[in-house]
Amino acid sequence: MFLLSQMLRSIVRVGTLTLIDADGRRHVFAGAPGPAVTARLTDKSLPRRMMMNPSLAVGEAYMDGTLVFEGGSTLSDGLALFAGNSGSLSTYPLQRVLRGVKRNFRRFQQMNPIGRARENVAHHYDIGNDFYRLFLDDGMQYSCAYFLKETDTLEQAQENKLRLIAAKLQLKPGQRILDIGSGWGTMAMYLAKVADVDVTGVTLSEEQHVLSNKRAAEAGLSSRVRFELRDYREQPGPFDRIVSVGMFEHVGVPHYGEFFARVRQLLTEDGITLLHSIGHMRPPGGASPWIRKYIFPGAYGPALSEVFAATERAGLWVTDVEILRLHYARTLHEWGRRFAANRDKVAAMYDERFCRMWEFYLATCEMIFERGPQQVFQMQLTRRIDAAPVVRDYMVDTQRRYREAG
Repeated sequence: MFLLSQMLRSIVRVGTLTLIDADGRRHVFAGAPGPAVTARLTDKSLPRRMMMNPSLAVGEAYMDGTLVFEGGSTLSDGLALFAGNSGSLSTYPLQRVLRGVKRNFRRFQQMNPIGRARENVAHHYDIGNDFYRLFLDDGMQYSCAYFLKETDTLEQAQENKLRLIAAKLQLKPGQRILDIGSGWGTMAMYLAKVADVDVTGVTLSEEQHVLSNKRAAEAGLSSRVRFELRDYREQPGPFDRIVSVGMFEHVGVPHYGEFFARVRQLLTEDGITLLHSIGHMRPPGGASPWIRKYIFPGAYGPALSEVFAATERAGLWVTDVEILRLHYARTLHEWGRRFAANRDKVAAMYDERFCRMWEFYLATCEMIFERGPQQVFQMQLTRRIDAAPVVRDYMVDTQRRYREAG
């Protein structure tokens, strides 16, 4: 506990942390006025593990119930205290050294060849469609929504997102569309409905594949919308439009060249691609070790500098970029609220540790999208300089037209 105490005295510069160790001793770390949090550690090995890998150790301790918030403090309070002191944690000498060592392994952590990519997807997405129904919107969209008004519901915000992306694709009847990472099929079905296009979706999740085809059949869209259990690298083309929402985070920096080269090959000469992905506004780094181990193996939300470098090498025009700030924090807050309302059902499906894992995941992500460096970007890409309109007015006009059409 001595070494952890030394670190906490240095990094807690805002707020007060009262830590009760496994022997019942209280340790108080205080800085400028801010949140006050009390937590108990019930495992004597925790202080050492928290010193060496705070993100992983804290997440595991919360999952295992060996980190317990007391005195009215909550997980959200603890994360807020962490967010207010994250800068001092990142500059603490030991953490800076360890971060540099870990960076050397980043390439191996993000290697996602075809076989491993399928395993990584199954780890997260094939845990049961019924589980995701408990907290996602009616369309089961598992990506950042787009809130136009403070009063928008999650369902309305997700439909706003669909309209925004469809507008940027500049769809025309009869076009062939590829949806890379098609999820539960809502994006593909929406595009087919609003623009009379033919859509092929590809996913590596067996559960998503079965349900998305079932949903398309029930909507009477099977003749124009189909979903394949296939890696995008094995998909034949060409396509007039390519859309990818929430999939690029799973590609990994070592595969960016491969991704954009394949997009260019699959796209017609006058085609348009719309990429919607998590990213961050800081220089290149690495993913949270806890999220990488328990939630998204092989995943990483890139710095834009990493993405632009890859599009340049692939010979693609970046014809538009939009940064969605705070929209994902609101999305995650709503997911967390719905998850909490159905927590007893989740516990019946799985167990208490699973519930605590997802609570930590949703709350942590909400915090980093609200107070940290995370963002969502939408990038429009073309092979030809004049494939997309040269002013952005069409995006607003098309969204309005889709909205009025219902």
